[in-house]
Amino acid sequence: MTDETTKNGPDATAADAAADAAAYVENDTVQEETAQPDPLELLKAENSDLRDRYLRLAAEMDNLRRRTEREVKDAKSYSVAGFARDMLAVSDNLRRALDAISPEAKATADAGLTTLIEGVEMTERAMLSALERHGVRKLEPVGQKFDPNFHQAMFEVPNSEVPNNTVVQVVQAGFTIGERVLRPAMVGVAKGGPKPAEAETNSVFDEKDA
Repeated sequence: MTDETTKNGPDATAADAAADAAAYVENDTVQEETAQPDPLELLKAENSDLRDRYLRLAAEMDNLRRRTEREVKDAKSYSVAGFARDMLAVSDNLRRALDAISPEAKATADAGLTTLIEGVEMTERAMLSALERHGVRKLEPVGQKFDPNFHQAMFEVPNSEVPNNTVVQVVQAGFTIGERVLRPAMVGVAKGGPKPAEAETNSVFDEKDA
């Protein structure tokens, strides 16, 4: 067998096939190595994802803490609202009893009646003081502009000396508990006077003239 036959024979074909296979495997290995992601980049991505989760969780926990604190505060402030409203009814009865006694009767009352009146007045003051310690405060609307959030208008009083819709009389006292209205004040409001804006403007001009 000649050298040419050896080069072109079956052995040569097998050798070429083996070389092609080796080159193919090498190319696949290079491609696989190229396709695999960088471990450092994977760690960076994972770290960023964990950081985002941590920040979201921290924000949720902070919101939960604030909401819980607010709910606890509201529970402390308003848990006595029903009881306080009932006690206001008792206070109203005490005030009605005192108002039913005329000034003349008070002036000519004997020692027993005077002691009774003073006892009822002390009881009323003590009850209002106890309610105030629990966040219940009495509204003082006389002279203020009528506010439907705190006042309930019962009637109008012709009065041109004060701005229109000014509270001039209180029929029943109003109370707040915390920042909420426990009971609106029943009031009478002025009618016929200048509007609040006009009254303020006039007062400014009066001050300038003075």
